[in-house]
Amino acid sequence: MAGENDKFEVYQDKRGEWRWRRKASNGRIVGAASEGYNRRSDCEANMNRGAVPSDKWEFYQDKRSEWRWRRKASNGQVVGASSEGYDKRADAEANAARQGWSA
Repeated sequence: MAGENDKFEVYQDKRGEWRWRRKASNGRIVGAASEGYNRRSDCEANMNRGAVPSDKWEFYQDKRSEWRWRRKASNGQVVGASSEGYDKRADAEANAARQGWSA
């Protein structure tokens, strides 16, 4: 399964907010928190969100015509987003699958 060897890192940013990032075995960042959290526990809850049936996944092309994804909770809040753009939609979908999306 893609991403089974990924590692999560939880850290504090320059503003003192908690964030997470997911790294592939080659060290490349393949996912990251879309916002900072005041409490580490809130950050970890977002990181471990897993498959939530009510979440909505959106795939779109950015201004550079690269494919990206974002994940929204049922309240409309963005709870995840791609950390980079992809030439092909299929590559954006593969990255989203690492984060819990299923077709």
